[in-house]
Amino acid sequence: MAEVKSTAGDVMDAAASSAGQSAARVADLLRGFLAVQQRRAEAYSKLRSGFSEYMANGGECAYQQLCGNVTAEFNDCSTQILEMVFLLSKPIFCRGDLANLLKDVQACERDKLQLTARIQVLKKAGRPSERLVNHEHCRSSSTSQHVCANLTEITEDAEADAEYDAALKEAIQGIQEAVTSINEHMEEVRYEIDALEADTVDSRLSEVEEAFPDALLIE
Repeated sequence: MAEVKSTAGDVMDAAASSAGQSAARVADLLRGFLAVQQRRAEAYSKLRSGFSEYMANGGECAYQQLCGNVTAEFNDCSTQILEMVFLLSKPIFCRGDLANLLKDVQACERDKLQLTARIQVLKKAGRPSERLVNHEHCRSSSTSQHVCANLTEITEDAEADAEYDAALKEAIQGIQEAVTSINEHMEEVRYEIDALEADTVDSRLSEVEEAFPDALLIE
């Protein structure tokens, strides 16, 4: 009977140890996720500063090269996150809840990137009323009195401006919503890491107590 109890205890200890190791590995994956998110933040910072430089001083080639580099960085980040999603979904971890959380972040990041590109396209084009009018097809060379082929475009600037402003506002609001959702999910990840680390510590204390039953006694 004593041998049966001992065997059952060994099984429970082994299970606890395995659970502790699993918690530690999941925590490592989530810390890796936060590191990838930091890389994304740095890539966005480079993109914003590069775009500002382009708008101020031009340099189409440098800007396009920057966009290519940032796109490659984002793609690599996405690949790493998808690998984490796959691992968290495996039976060894069975953390579909965390896998879904990371997938939600991926979706928000995709929306954020698309909207960022949309905003940059709009800003590159500029508000219609502020764009330079091309007088190439004017029917008179007089600067005081002439009939301009772009007259219709000029008179419709107010409506075009309104559409432009609405599109820009919508894109900016979309980014704000995506960022808010991403930050909320990242906070959930941080809480989960804290909980997993607590489980890991408890598991290790249990192992110490099992190996040295008198070591933690306080006289």
